Amino acid sequence: MPPTEFTARFKARQQLLGAFVKTPTSHASEILGGAGFDFVVIDEEHAPIDRSATDQILLGCRVNGIAGLVRVPSSFPASIQSVLDCGANGVLVPHVASVETARAVVAASRYRGGIRGFSNSPRAGAYGATGMWDHIEAQDRDIAVLAMIEDREAIDVIEDILAVEGLDGIFIGRGDLTVSLGARSASEPVVKDAVARILSAARNAGKPVCVMVGSVGEIEPFRAEGASAFIVSSDQGILRTSAARIRAEFNAAAIESPSVRT
Repeated sequence: MPPTEFTARFKARQQLLGAFVKTPTSHASEILGGAGFDFVVIDEEHAPIDRSATDQILLGCRVNGIAGLVRVPSSFPASIQSVLDCGANGVLVPHVASVETARAVVAASRYRGGIRGFSNSPRAGAYGATGMWDHIEAQDRDIAVLAMIEDREAIDVIEDILAVEGLDGIFIGRGDLTVSLGARSASEPVVKDAVARILSAARNAGKPVCVMVGSVGEIEPFRAEGASAFIVSSDQGILRTSAARIRAEFNAAAIESPSVRT
């Protein structure tokens, strides 16, 4: 599927596979696209990635036809506009804990009815080749706006957040939610109950949900409750896991091999 169809697929709640990208080069997005992943989320919030690196990673996304979303560092309009101009297919905005913040995030992401500053000169507008209103129509249609629900305060108003017009879906941030709720891990009942309430509210609102899982084996319970987009690890996590497996296999092979005579 072309990356520009990510939003339509996400809204249709198709099963989508993604990963975080935390290294500031294009290689991971190219590799994950070549492996058949549906999307990556470029992590500007928790990784050493600036606008220049994001621009290069999104170029890597286009090389292998994978959708590139960006977890922006804040809900400031400038942060959102920056990545959308670079050609991001969507944004994950952290700490959306109120209706007011959700509305502001949507406004920053949209031209019509919003406050996004116009320019068709960056990659998103094909460097000026796309006319003004064609660019506006395509961006407002194709950009996915996801609110990250990861604060105690958001739980109390989750139904109202999900009702915000123009918000395409949510991402459940279980790590921050665990900290916000004062729990020791995401497996504690207080966190599970909060996640269940969020998923229930999303089902009732007809809004899709993205969630990060530790492994593919963890997907099914969330899928059964309505989640449809899944972030499985990150480029760093995949590298670390593969490296540890290779080291273990190497150690086992060395132990099993006969000693070399000298």
